[in-house]
Amino acid sequence: DSRGMFVPAEDVVETDGVFTYNGEAVERQFGKMGKSLKNSVNPDDVFEEYGVDTLRLYEMFMGPLEASRPWSTKDIVGVYRFLQRLWRNYVDESGEMLVSDDESTGELQVLLHRTIESVTKDMENLHFNTAVARLFELNNALVAVERIPSDVASAMLRLLAPLAPHVCEELWHMLGYEGSIVVADWPTFDASLTAVASATMVIQVNGKVRDRIEVPVSITEDQAVALALSSKKVLVHTGGKQPRKVIAKLPNVVSLVV
Repeated sequence: DSRGMFVPAEDVVETDGVFTYNGEAVERQFGKMGKSLKNSVNPDDVFEEYGVDTLRLYEMFMGPLEASRPWSTKDIVGVYRFLQRLWRNYVDESGEMLVSDDESTGELQVLLHRTIESVTKDMENLHFNTAVARLFELNNALVAVERIPSDVASAMLRLLAPLAPHVCEELWHMLGYEGSIVVADWPTFDASLTAVASATMVIQVNGKVRDRIEVPVSITEDQAVALALSSKKVLVHTGGKQPRKVIAKLPNVVSLVV
């Protein structure tokens, strides 16, 4: 507050990004939790209301391990709803499993293998927050599926198990698997399904972005420069002149100096 004293976090009101305590404007600071700082959260209360998987998953989703992030009950609710949605994707109201014996095809198959690739790399690099985000995307895609293909159902649980072990263990056994999901093999991806066929190439003129073009990832420098110079948005700034210098970092950037 204005005295430089900490006030109870649970009594602070946020309105349009402005924080007040007893009607007085206060400043939010990021830092450690503690009773003396009046911002502590009792884990038992979170367990009781949302479950241990929600707390565990939320902590991994908060952000990079090295970053300081504010505790947000609203975000905890979002993670809790993700786990509820996951359960409803697998089990209907009568308790019947919504998983087919078929394997995935088309866009869902590609999304599955890209998710496995991304989550595997994120886990290896301790980027748990981005791993969770990838799993959110896959889970959202399953909402539109009448029955989850068996390969997707199995892989999703194995990817999520290190972060939300209890719900994954329960669903794993409901799918008929023997033994704990903890000792199940980590899913593998098919590189031919994860390869990106195209990329968005940014075109800069004298350091400023002037256009973006979708190009094949295999594009050559000559092809990229030709596309850049023929862009109507680029021509406005080059006047049709040949660039004095070209810097190409394909397939993502072509920078022209005129």
